[in-house]
Amino acid sequence: MRAVIQRVREASVRVNGSLYSSTGAGLLVLLGVAPEDGDAEVAWMVRKVLNLRVFEDGEGKMNLSVQDTGGDLLFVSQFTLYADTSRGNRPGFSCSAPFGKAQDIYKRFVEAIRSECSLRVETGSFGAQMQVSLVNDGPVTLIVDTPKNSDKAAS
Repeated sequence: MRAVIQRVREASVRVNGSLYSSTGAGLLVLLGVAPEDGDAEVAWMVRKVLNLRVFEDGEGKMNLSVQDTGGDLLFVSQFTLYADTSRGNRPGFSCSAPFGKAQDIYKRFVEAIRSECSLRVETGSFGAQMQVSLVNDGPVTLIVDTPKNSDKAAS
């Protein structure tokens, strides 16, 4: 799995011009699924998102997690995170999980997040053409790969 995690003051998703979901301060997570992702990657990413210390404490240091601050979470599926741009100018998407597998993993991920915390959890509309708006706070934006995928990227 690959995630782009952004600390936000607010974020929203529109589908067909209508507001689909919105959040206040917290994290916006764009989530990509690789073909080999499964339960281990879901569990790892859930722990990482909930415990990543990207919020400032009283001394201005990033020492607090979204759980510590009681922030909101917004998850948006994004298969383009696994785009292959190594050849030509048109990205290829063979490194992304097929639609059905990606949808299943994404749903399991969101369910796992909801079962692990009491935070407000919102989502995008899987597979839809979405317009995502955000006010990035910091700005703080991190790219996080599950260990199996980050090992591949390094090689």
